[in-house]
Amino acid sequence: MGDYRLALLNRVSAYHAVRKVLEGTGSESYFNRQIDYEFCESPLPSAHKRKVQERTRKRKSRGLLYLVLAIVLIVIVGVGVYAYVSSLPPDIIYATLNTSKGTFEVELYRSQTPITVNNFVNLAKSGFYNNLVWHRIQPGFVIQTGDENTKNGGGNNNTWGQYQGTTIPDEIVSSLHNYEGYMAMANTGAANSGSTQFFINLVDSSANLDGKYTVFGHVISGMDVVKLIGGVPVYPAPPGGVCCQPSAPLPFLTSVTISNTP
Repeated sequence: MGDYRLALLNRVSAYHAVRKVLEGTGSESYFNRQIDYEFCESPLPSAHKRKVQERTRKRKSRGLLYLVLAIVLIVIVGVGVYAYVSSLPPDIIYATLNTSKGTFEVELYRSQTPITVNNFVNLAKSGFYNNLVWHRIQPGFVIQTGDENTKNGGGNNNTWGQYQGTTIPDEIVSSLHNYEGYMAMANTGAANSGSTQFFINLVDSSANLDGKYTVFGHVISGMDVVKLIGGVPVYPAPPGGVCCQPSAPLPFLTSVTISNTP
Protein backbone atom coordinates (compact mmCIF):
# COMPACT_ATOMS: atom_id res chain seq x y z
CA MET A 1 0.00 0.00 0.00
CA GLY A 2 1.29 3.42 -0.91
CA ASP A 3 2.36 5.93 1.71
CA TYR A 4 -0.50 8.23 0.84
CA ARG A 5 -3.17 5.53 1.19
CA LEU A 6 -1.65 4.30 4.44
CA ALA A 7 -1.59 7.80 5.89
CA LEU A 8 -5.20 8.39 4.86
CA LEU A 9 -6.33 5.06 6.37
CA ASN A 10 -4.58 5.87 9.63
CA ARG A 11 -6.26 9.25 9.83
CA VAL A 12 -9.71 7.79 9.12
CA SER A 13 -9.22 5.03 11.69
CA ALA A 14 -8.12 7.53 14.29
CA TYR A 15 -11.13 9.70 13.49
CA HIS A 16 -13.60 6.88 14.06
CA ALA A 17 -11.86 5.73 17.24
CA VAL A 18 -11.96 9.17 18.84
CA ARG A 19 -15.51 9.80 17.68
CA LYS A 20 -16.67 6.57 19.32
CA VAL A 21 -15.04 7.54 22.60
CA LEU A 22 -16.73 10.95 22.57
CA GLU A 23 -20.22 9.69 21.80
CA GLY A 24 -22.65 11.01 24.43
CA THR A 25 -20.08 13.27 26.09
CA GLY A 26 -21.24 16.53 24.54
CA SER A 27 -17.90 17.04 22.88
CA GLU A 28 -18.81 15.10 19.78
CA SER A 29 -20.04 18.11 17.79
CA TYR A 30 -16.85 20.10 18.53
CA PHE A 31 -14.73 17.17 17.48
CA ASN A 32 -16.69 16.80 14.26
CA ARG A 33 -16.03 20.46 13.41
CA GLN A 34 -12.28 20.02 14.01
CA ILE A 35 -12.17 16.90 11.89
CA ASP A 36 -14.09 18.62 9.10
CA TYR A 37 -11.52 21.45 9.15
CA GLU A 38 -8.67 18.99 9.15
CA PHE A 39 -10.00 17.10 6.13
CA CYS A 40 -11.43 20.03 4.19
CA GLU A 41 -9.01 22.85 4.89
CA SER A 42 -5.78 20.87 5.11
CA PRO A 43 -6.24 17.77 3.00
CA LEU A 44 -3.45 15.45 2.07
CA PRO A 45 -2.02 16.32 -1.37
CA SER A 46 -3.67 14.72 -4.35
CA ALA A 47 -1.80 12.27 -6.57
CA HIS A 48 -1.44 14.97 -9.26
CA LYS A 49 -0.14 17.47 -6.74
CA ARG A 50 2.36 14.96 -5.41
CA LYS A 51 3.63 14.33 -8.94
CA VAL A 52 4.02 18.06 -9.52
CA GLN A 53 5.88 18.43 -6.23
CA GLU A 54 8.13 15.50 -7.11
CA ARG A 55 8.90 16.95 -10.56
CA THR A 56 9.67 20.32 -8.96
CA ARG A 57 12.00 18.67 -6.47
CA LYS A 58 13.78 16.78 -9.23
CA ARG A 59 14.13 19.94 -11.32
CA LYS A 60 15.66 21.75 -8.36
CA SER A 61 18.04 18.85 -7.77
CA ARG A 62 19.05 18.80 -11.43
CA GLY A 63 19.45 22.58 -11.41
CA LEU A 64 21.75 22.37 -8.39
CA LEU A 65 23.72 19.57 -10.05
CA TYR A 66 24.10 21.59 -13.26
CA LEU A 67 25.23 24.60 -11.24
CA VAL A 68 27.88 22.56 -9.44
CA LEU A 69 29.06 21.05 -12.74
CA ALA A 70 29.22 24.51 -14.33
CA ILE A 71 31.31 25.84 -11.44
CA VAL A 72 33.66 22.85 -11.65
CA LEU A 73 33.98 23.34 -15.43
CA ILE A 74 34.72 27.05 -15.01
CA VAL A 75 37.41 26.26 -12.44
CA ILE A 76 38.99 23.60 -14.67
CA VAL A 77 38.99 25.89 -17.71
CA GLY A 78 40.33 28.77 -15.63
CA VAL A 79 43.18 26.67 -14.26
CA GLY A 80 43.97 25.42 -17.77
CA VAL A 81 44.04 28.92 -19.23
CA TYR A 82 46.20 30.17 -16.36
CA ALA A 83 48.62 27.28 -16.81
CA TYR A 84 48.81 27.91 -20.56
CA VAL A 85 49.36 31.65 -20.18
CA SER A 86 51.92 31.06 -17.42
CA SER A 87 53.83 28.71 -19.71
CA LEU A 88 54.17 31.30 -22.46
CA PRO A 89 57.54 33.04 -22.65
CA PRO A 90 57.46 36.68 -21.56
CA ASP A 91 57.45 39.34 -24.29
CA ILE A 92 60.45 41.10 -22.75
CA ILE A 93 63.36 39.44 -20.98
CA TYR A 94 66.65 40.73 -19.67
CA ALA A 95 70.29 39.84 -20.16
CA THR A 96 73.08 40.76 -17.79
CA LEU A 97 76.40 40.99 -19.61
CA ASN A 98 79.37 40.57 -17.32
CA THR A 99 82.62 41.92 -18.75
CA SER A 100 86.18 42.53 -17.67
CA LYS A 101 85.25 46.23 -17.47
CA GLY A 102 82.10 45.80 -15.41
CA THR A 103 78.47 44.76 -15.85
CA PHE A 104 75.65 46.18 -17.92
CA GLU A 105 72.08 45.08 -18.48
CA VAL A 106 70.13 44.76 -21.72
CA GLU A 107 66.39 44.54 -22.32
CA LEU A 108 65.61 42.04 -25.09
CA TYR A 109 62.57 42.35 -27.36
CA ARG A 110 61.26 38.82 -27.64
CA SER A 111 57.80 39.76 -28.95
CA GLN A 112 59.23 41.74 -31.88
CA THR A 113 62.29 39.60 -32.64
CA PRO A 114 61.53 36.15 -31.21
CA ILE A 115 63.93 34.14 -33.38
CA THR A 116 66.87 36.44 -32.69
CA VAL A 117 66.20 36.70 -28.96
CA ASN A 118 65.68 32.95 -28.55
CA ASN A 119 68.92 32.32 -30.44
CA PHE A 120 70.78 34.75 -28.18
CA VAL A 121 69.22 33.32 -25.02
CA ASN A 122 70.06 29.74 -25.98
CA LEU A 123 73.66 30.67 -26.74
CA ALA A 124 73.95 32.54 -23.45
CA LYS A 125 72.50 29.68 -21.41
CA SER A 126 74.81 27.18 -23.11
CA GLY A 127 77.85 29.21 -22.05
CA PHE A 128 78.80 30.03 -25.64
CA TYR A 129 79.47 33.68 -24.81
CA ASN A 130 81.72 32.94 -21.83
CA ASN A 131 85.19 34.51 -22.11
CA LEU A 132 84.96 35.92 -25.61
CA VAL A 133 86.94 39.01 -26.62
CA TRP A 134 85.24 42.23 -27.66
CA HIS A 135 87.18 41.83 -30.88
CA ARG A 136 85.92 44.89 -32.73
CA ILE A 137 86.25 48.27 -31.04
CA GLN A 138 85.39 51.29 -33.14
CA PRO A 139 85.28 54.42 -30.97
CA GLY A 140 82.35 56.60 -31.85
CA PHE A 141 80.64 53.70 -33.63
CA VAL A 142 80.25 50.17 -32.17
CA ILE A 143 81.70 47.45 -29.96
CA GLN A 144 81.27 43.85 -31.15
CA THR A 145 81.70 40.33 -29.75
CA GLY A 146 80.33 36.80 -30.13
CA ASP A 147 83.10 35.20 -32.21
CA GLU A 148 84.10 31.77 -30.91
CA ASN A 149 87.54 32.21 -32.51
CA THR A 150 88.32 34.73 -29.75
CA LYS A 151 87.67 32.28 -26.88
CA ASN A 152 89.94 33.13 -23.95
CA GLY A 153 91.85 35.53 -26.21
CA GLY A 154 93.68 32.69 -27.96
CA GLY A 155 93.96 31.55 -31.52
CA ASN A 156 95.01 33.49 -34.57
CA ASN A 157 93.65 37.00 -34.27
CA ASN A 158 93.54 37.21 -38.05
CA THR A 159 90.48 34.97 -37.79
CA TRP A 160 88.72 37.14 -35.24
CA GLY A 161 85.39 38.30 -36.58
CA GLN A 162 85.19 35.51 -39.16
CA TYR A 163 83.41 32.82 -37.12
CA GLN A 164 80.07 31.80 -38.59
CA GLY A 165 77.69 29.64 -36.58
CA THR A 166 74.21 28.47 -37.47
CA THR A 167 72.50 31.34 -39.26
CA ILE A 168 69.07 32.77 -38.47
CA PRO A 169 66.71 34.90 -40.58
CA ASP A 170 66.70 38.67 -40.30
CA GLU A 171 63.94 40.25 -38.20
CA ILE A 172 63.98 43.87 -39.28
CA VAL A 173 61.41 45.83 -37.26
CA SER A 174 60.67 49.38 -38.38
CA SER A 175 60.07 50.60 -34.82
CA LEU A 176 63.49 49.43 -33.57
CA HIS A 177 66.48 51.59 -34.47
CA ASN A 178 70.25 51.62 -34.15
CA TYR A 179 70.22 54.35 -31.54
CA GLU A 180 72.95 54.76 -28.94
CA GLY A 181 72.93 51.80 -26.56
CA TYR A 182 70.88 49.57 -28.86
CA MET A 183 72.06 46.04 -29.60
CA ALA A 184 71.88 44.34 -33.01
CA MET A 185 72.99 41.15 -34.72
CA ALA A 186 76.14 41.38 -36.82
CA ASN A 187 76.13 39.71 -40.22
CA THR A 188 78.33 39.12 -43.24
CA GLY A 189 76.60 41.77 -45.29
CA ALA A 190 74.29 39.22 -46.86
CA ALA A 191 70.65 38.81 -45.88
CA ASN A 192 69.83 36.24 -43.19
CA SER A 193 73.49 35.68 -42.27
CA GLY A 194 73.38 36.56 -38.56
CA SER A 195 74.45 33.79 -36.17
CA THR A 196 76.31 34.50 -32.91
CA GLN A 197 78.00 37.89 -33.20
CA PHE A 198 76.32 41.08 -32.04
CA PHE A 199 77.25 44.72 -31.59
CA ILE A 200 76.19 47.64 -29.42
CA ASN A 201 75.92 51.12 -30.86
CA LEU A 202 78.08 53.71 -29.10
CA VAL A 203 76.25 56.53 -30.90
CA ASP A 204 73.09 57.00 -32.94
CA SER A 205 73.86 55.13 -36.16
CA SER A 206 70.26 54.66 -37.27
CA ALA A 207 70.75 56.65 -40.47
CA ASN A 208 73.41 54.23 -41.71
CA LEU A 209 72.46 50.89 -40.14
CA ASP A 210 68.65 50.72 -39.95
CA GLY A 211 67.16 48.11 -42.25
CA LYS A 212 70.42 46.19 -42.52
CA TYR A 213 70.74 44.59 -39.08
CA THR A 214 68.26 43.05 -36.64
CA VAL A 215 67.95 45.29 -33.59
CA PHE A 216 66.82 43.09 -30.69
CA GLY A 217 67.57 44.93 -27.43
CA HIS A 218 68.96 48.00 -25.73
CA VAL A 219 71.11 48.80 -22.72
CA ILE A 220 68.99 49.85 -19.72
CA SER A 221 71.79 50.17 -17.17
CA GLY A 222 75.58 50.26 -17.25
CA MET A 223 76.04 52.28 -20.43
CA ASP A 224 79.16 53.70 -18.79
CA VAL A 225 80.66 50.19 -18.94
CA VAL A 226 79.84 49.99 -22.65
CA LYS A 227 81.61 53.31 -23.15
CA LEU A 228 84.66 52.03 -21.24
CA ILE A 229 84.91 49.06 -23.58
CA GLY A 230 84.48 51.40 -26.54
CA GLY A 231 87.43 53.45 -25.31
CA VAL A 232 90.09 50.76 -25.04
CA PRO A 233 93.18 51.15 -27.28
CA VAL A 234 93.07 49.35 -30.62
CA TYR A 235 95.67 48.28 -33.14
CA PRO A 236 95.73 50.12 -36.44
CA ALA A 237 94.43 47.88 -39.17
CA PRO A 238 97.24 46.63 -41.42
CA PRO A 239 96.65 46.52 -45.17
CA GLY A 240 94.21 43.69 -45.74
CA GLY A 241 94.10 42.99 -42.01
CA VAL A 242 91.27 42.93 -39.50
CA CYS A 243 89.98 46.32 -38.40
CA CYS A 244 89.78 47.67 -34.92
CA GLN A 245 91.16 44.84 -32.78
CA PRO A 246 91.83 45.82 -29.15
CA SER A 247 95.31 45.79 -27.72
CA ALA A 248 96.25 44.20 -24.40
CA PRO A 249 94.78 43.98 -21.88
CA LEU A 250 91.95 42.52 -23.93
CA PRO A 251 88.36 43.40 -22.98
CA PHE A 252 86.32 40.24 -22.39
CA LEU A 253 82.67 39.32 -22.29
CA THR A 254 82.97 36.89 -19.39
CA SER A 255 79.38 35.60 -19.20
CA VAL A 256 75.74 36.36 -19.97
CA THR A 257 72.86 35.59 -17.61
CA ILE A 258 69.17 35.68 -18.57
CA SER A 259 66.22 36.61 -16.35
CA ASN A 260 62.55 37.60 -16.63
CA THR A 261 62.96 40.69 -14.46
CA PRO A 262 65.49 43.52 -14.55
